[in-house]
Formats: sequence, C-alpha cells, structure tokens
Amino acid sequence: MNGGSDMTLAFELEALKELASPESVFEDARGWTEYIGVVSEKPTYVVTNFTRKNRIRQDFFSGPRGKAESLEGVKDQFDTDRYVLIASSEEDEQLAEDVGWEYLAVEDAAEAADWIVASDADAGDDDAEQVRDDWP
Repeated sequence: MNGGSDMTLAFELEALKELASPESVFEDARGWTEYIGVVSEKPTYVVTNFTRKNRIRQDFFSGPRGKAESLEGVKDQFDTDRYVLIASSEEDEQLAEDVGWEYLAVEDAAEAADWIVASDADAGDDDAEQVRDDWP
C-alpha cells in the first residue's frame, strides 16, 4: 500500500472475513500503519470470537457501538494523517465519507497489498489438507 505509515486502518468485519488469512493481513498491515482494528454492527462477542480465532491483535474495536460512532471515536482517539476503512459495501463507502474516512474496497486493498481473497484461495485448494477448526 502507498501513502506512508501515519495511518489508522479499520477493517469492517465482513470485509475482513473475505480474506484468506486475516492474521497475515493484520501482520502485514502493521508494517505500514500506526493503528489497526475491526469495526462492525455485530455484537462485541462476534468480533472478539473472530479476532481470537484468527489470532488478530487489534488496537481498537467497535465494542457495543455502531460503525459510525466507532469510526468517529477512533478518529478522536488516534491522531494520524490518514484514516482508511477497508470494507465491501456501498453503505460502508457512504459511511466512510460521512465520518471523514477514506474508503478502500477490500478487493482493491487485497490487490494492492498482495493479500489473498478467500474465494481465490478456495478455488486453488481443492486438494489441500483439511484444517482443524478446534485447534487453539
């Protein structure tokens, strides 16, 4: 990704789920962002369960608030030059504009950063070894 590292990056939960390896995405993004987290309209436990399962360490999350309030709060709390929301819907694009964040479609972010979209990975993994879902 271009633009320097003085950036706060937020992933909308559903967009993050579209990526083949959310843990690797967060590790990569930490190299060129200052702060990174997940926002969602879903209950806190849904975001927490997903991030724990995928070993994602985030600097912020939406908690019990909605995405708009969360993004506004993050912008107030973290002082960076840029605020970027990676998401996958027109509603989220409008939301980003409304709260003063840049919007980046998850497919465009994946292409720019060489992340693998889950549907692309699934197409090539027909003979892949079964992965245990219950492993810590």
